[in-house]
Amino acid sequence: MSKYLLLRHLEVPDLHNIKVYVKHGGFAGLKKAVTRLQPAQVIEEVKASGLRGRGGAGFPTGLKWSFLPNNLWPHYVVANADESEPGTFKDRELLERNPFQFLEGLAIASFAVKAHDAYVYLRGEFWQQAVFLDNCIVEMQKAGYLGDKLFGTPYSLRIHTHLGAGAYICGEETALLESIEGKIGQPRLRPPFPAVEGLYSKPTVINNVETLANLPFIIENGASKFCEYGTVKSPGVKIFSLSGRVNKPGNYELPLGATFRELIFGLGGGIPNGHKIKAIMQAGASSSIILADDKALDTPMDYESVAALGAQLGSASVIVIDDSVSLDWLINKTVHFFKHESCGKCTPCREGTYWMSHLTEKVLQKDRSAEDVQLLNTVARQMQNKCLCALGEFSIMAVMTAIERFPEDFTVTNGR
Repeated sequence: MSKYLLLRHLEVPDLHNIKVYVKHGGFAGLKKAVTRLQPAQVIEEVKASGLRGRGGAGFPTGLKWSFLPNNLWPHYVVANADESEPGTFKDRELLERNPFQFLEGLAIASFAVKAHDAYVYLRGEFWQQAVFLDNCIVEMQKAGYLGDKLFGTPYSLRIHTHLGAGAYICGEETALLESIEGKIGQPRLRPPFPAVEGLYSKPTVINNVETLANLPFIIENGASKFCEYGTVKSPGVKIFSLSGRVNKPGNYELPLGATFRELIFGLGGGIPNGHKIKAIMQAGASSSIILADDKALDTPMDYESVAALGAQLGSASVIVIDDSVSLDWLINKTVHFFKHESCGKCTPCREGTYWMSHLTEKVLQKDRSAEDVQLLNTVARQMQNKCLCALGEFSIMAVMTAIERFPEDFTVTNGR
């Protein structure tokens, strides 16, 4: 059996070629779904697999699909390929190296919710990937894996690509829908949720690229086979994007439940130049910062165990921080990013990120005071649970946890 479920291109050369993909079992899951299963059966199989959203939220995928009402039509499926999170680069590798597995998964999801049109939303900088994906879609149509009457059945499907304009906020699912519709990419007030009123005000499923790439294996081999990987509550495998102060950065596929130590010191080769690990940002910039002690390093990387550390697994974009990095410098970088990417629609995020960026600049100065640090923490806490979407919440996580867990990096030496 293959060593990989998702990064199969690492052992199958030219997997991005449709003939090679088909030779290695490609589209068997889609054919099984369309010719042998009913849409409801596909949903139940995905529910049984325990597959959770790999974009960050970790919401059960099959359950998400089941929310679509059967009295409102048409239904749409949208693949979120906006991949904007600093430290996250897994979806891009799938799009470039294993695109047909992703597209097959998108087609399976579309069949499951009875959608006849699916969209792939790519960030603006992915224009080359969009051209490549368009060519892949044409190849699928020519080979009979897209279009009318798939495999001789009444089911038909078309896949469209849509390029954004490089805005981080469009990774948020409702802002993404606004962007596809040609509007300003800003989050919508919810409810109604996309499952009821999504793209063009119709019921819509939105899934991440990595989430969809799991579906061919699940449908072809069954939920029980998928559950052989990972843990009971977090089944399957995950692509971990490893970066920061580590010898071997890159994408690594591991079963959910592997430890931070296995990833960072095993596959990642440890910390360069004799430095010691200090902290971990486990979900890109949108992270609570974990103190990298032995307890944390030996913690399984699954949704439940990481939560016990006061953090969330999120997109599993693991940024390693060593003892050469001061956390006051780090949060200054993250806060400026979120300030720049805030859409400005809601006051807590718009004003909060502005004032946090102003205060992190003060905290970096030699004459900072204890009051500056305290005020920064207060502003962050005042934003908590008050923002329209998750961006505002993400912007405060590194700030609050850095001040709480690394107080030595915020001590006042020359201040008042």
